[in-house]
Amino acid sequence: MITMKEKILCPKCSSKYITKKGLRKNKLQTIQQYKCKNCNKIFILQSLKSKTYPASIILNSLSLYNLGYSQSQVQKLISQKYKVKIPQKTINNWVNEYKPLCTYARLRKKNQDPDEIIQSHTFMHNNLPYKFQIHIPKLNLLFQDTKFSQHSKFLPVRDYLNKIPTSQFPHRIFKPQHNLENHSERASQINFQHLKITALEKQNLANKLAKLALNLAKTNKERHQAIQDFMLTNDSTTIATEVPIYLTKDDLLYFLSKGFSINPQDYSTPVTGHIDILQIRNNLIHILDYKPEAKKQKPIEQLTIYALALASKTKLALKDFKCAWFDENNYFEFFPLHVVYKKEFKSISKNYRKFIKEKSIINYK
Repeated sequence: MITMKEKILCPKCSSKYITKKGLRKNKLQTIQQYKCKNCNKIFILQSLKSKTYPASIILNSLSLYNLGYSQSQVQKLISQKYKVKIPQKTINNWVNEYKPLCTYARLRKKNQDPDEIIQSHTFMHNNLPYKFQIHIPKLNLLFQDTKFSQHSKFLPVRDYLNKIPTSQFPHRIFKPQHNLENHSERASQINFQHLKITALEKQNLANKLAKLALNLAKTNKERHQAIQDFMLTNDSTTIATEVPIYLTKDDLLYFLSKGFSINPQDYSTPVTGHIDILQIRNNLIHILDYKPEAKKQKPIEQLTIYALALASKTKLALKDFKCAWFDENNYFEFFPLHVVYKKEFKSISKNYRKFIKEKSIINYK
């Protein structure tokens, strides 16, 4: 039986009782088959069915093309890496076949320098490396192309993203402190009282992209990075990944003054975190978090904190944000505003707002 460490689940019944069931071979690869002891389904791990070439070659070809390389350049790069020559016509067929999923191929411009497509920076936050990435052409399209003029109000998001790699961003608060009072709290570890909501369960393009990207992850540890990289490169709405955010006491007091049902005492500030995937689409800012076995999880507090933090730093309304968590099979979304605000909530008096302002602590700018 497969060990629990591998965490292989049946795609039909989600049973963990899986055994190996021989190998499937073709001229380019050998694929391990598995059998579910619960429902007898025989399956293989993430792969592209009815394909002569391995999934890794196909998906890397798509990513290289969407990074700005010509099809002939992709052909050469794949040949160098995998020691196999792919006909350029085959690469062209893959690009056209996967355009409904890898939608950036429709926006991609010719003669772009591949080194100027994605800006990448790695930061040591909480003693762990975080690879923050921005897709430059998508940002330019969103805020310069008249087709997307309705997104101009989100310009502060671009400004925030551009500030992250600079000395103006307070990276110091993401580092463990000897003084516990100054130690930042992780957003993923916080629980707080909030309004009751029901997340909408649906299917989304993110599910299909995650399913493709998981073919590129050799281990469970690589899943997040594989999905982030693939979506940033190949979809048309992901503008950044692994985005650092922080929420201060001042931020919480501000939201409290606006009638949000937030108790600052529920938090040890500053609260820090990293948004897996940041998108702008349908006139909303979307905050996405990849969660393996998403159906068993409910990270509403974590994602709401991400939205509160980004809304505060960009001075944008929380109503313009939508949050979701997903895996390759499930997608759950909600409006963070509904988590912390009720329309019938009574407005706070001017005197109390003045009191809050006087009591506010240092704001990290």
